[in-house]
Amino acid sequence: MDFLSSLLNAAPGAIAQGLAWGIMAIGVYITFRILDVADLTVDGSLATGGAVCVMLIRAGVNPWLALLCATLSGCLAGLVTGLFHTRCGIPAILAGILTQLALYSVNLRIMGSKANQAVSVDKYDLLLSQRYVRSLTLDNPLPLLLIATAVVIFLLYWFFGTEKGSSLRATGNNPKMARAQGINTGNNIVLGLMLSNGLVALSGALIAQYQGSSDVNMGRGAIVIGLAAVIIGEVIFGKLFSNFGLKLLAVSIGAVIYYIVLQIVLQLGLNTNDLKLITALIVALFLSIPYWKSKLIRPKSQAKSAQKGDNSHA
Repeated sequence: MDFLSSLLNAAPGAIAQGLAWGIMAIGVYITFRILDVADLTVDGSLATGGAVCVMLIRAGVNPWLALLCATLSGCLAGLVTGLFHTRCGIPAILAGILTQLALYSVNLRIMGSKANQAVSVDKYDLLLSQRYVRSLTLDNPLPLLLIATAVVIFLLYWFFGTEKGSSLRATGNNPKMARAQGINTGNNIVLGLMLSNGLVALSGALIAQYQGSSDVNMGRGAIVIGLAAVIIGEVIFGKLFSNFGLKLLAVSIGAVIYYIVLQIVLQLGLNTNDLKLITALIVALFLSIPYWKSKLIRPKSQAKSAQKGDNSHA
């Protein structure tokens, strides 16, 4: 009973974190699944979004405007990675690593050469705070995070239905055919990276407000969490959700499931120092499920086809 009560007590926080990180996971989905590009800028751009948002709020800027500026900063980070890749001929994974490395210094500069900066809900007007995550008031961050997730999914669903969005999807699906149709795949890759990292930075800004601080290392391992959310969403909802908008929703739900699983593991008594290890194991588990399914289904289908062949000969 103590385990269940503590788990229920931690559930609102896990759901809130999952929704906030889910926006980041949607950004990862754009590069990982739509563009088919391995982008490691994420670990840096998430911290950039948090740093820009916190420092602007500390300077007295409206938190909504701070969110917008944080999103634009992420777009700039994606632009740099895209230019490294398309204009300098640097492989995408290495371009992301270079930008991520540079962003560490940039983030320190943004935060006044300090590794972290606090933005307390007592002193500043924040859009959301973990302090109210279990309260039944308008200050509860869950409604805002649900609305933000819905708006992001709606806007992306609309955008990828436009001519430009369709060309971007074609670029990731078959770049040679896209070029044959007159599509500038280089520009589309840059646009996709900007869009992806803009969402990642938006997520970082929301997380920074939620936890009341930004840290230069807050994005470390973010790409793994993003991939975990994508894979979990695809494994659980892959056959149920065929619509593009529902696939994006599945990614967000995947992030929530990831944080709930993480809370269950922590409630079982594992050391918090093992979080990275737990994350790696959770991702490895869900990545392995499709492989195990194929291994189990294939022998059955082969046995059925062999049986049909025997019956036809008979």
